[in-house]
Amino acid sequence: MTKEGIARIVRHPLSPFKRRALFSIVILAIVMAIGTIGMMFLEGWDPVTSFYFMALLATAAEGPALSPVTVAGKLFASLMAFVSVGAAISAITFAFGSLLGYALREGFAYVEKEEDKLKTRIEHKDQAHSSTDRED
Repeated sequence: MTKEGIARIVRHPLSPFKRRALFSIVILAIVMAIGTIGMMFLEGWDPVTSFYFMALLATAAEGPALSPVTVAGKLFASLMAFVSVGAAISAITFAFGSLLGYALREGFAYVEKEEDKLKTRIEHKDQAHSSTDRED
């Protein structure tokens, strides 16, 4: 695969890095704020506990130590699980997508360069073996 082909595959087609990163972080902050306020209202938790619950929910690190007691709280937490995980993944992807794209481009270039080196070595060995076979 040519260098232009890899660059075309890896290049991110969205808006510039700063705008994407800022937009995705703002969306994540809004989702976290809605979730925190919702859990405070529905479960009667304090702001820190509610934010902690939402942070664990958004990162899907492990099941939160607390769990909602009310039916409304459980339904809200279930909905927020889908929304917050998606927002967190989007924020990470948009904020670090350019860096990942650069790493992939460099990685593909390195692999292709090493592949060319190996092909050259194999060709030289084959030529050396064929020339020694002819002398015998």
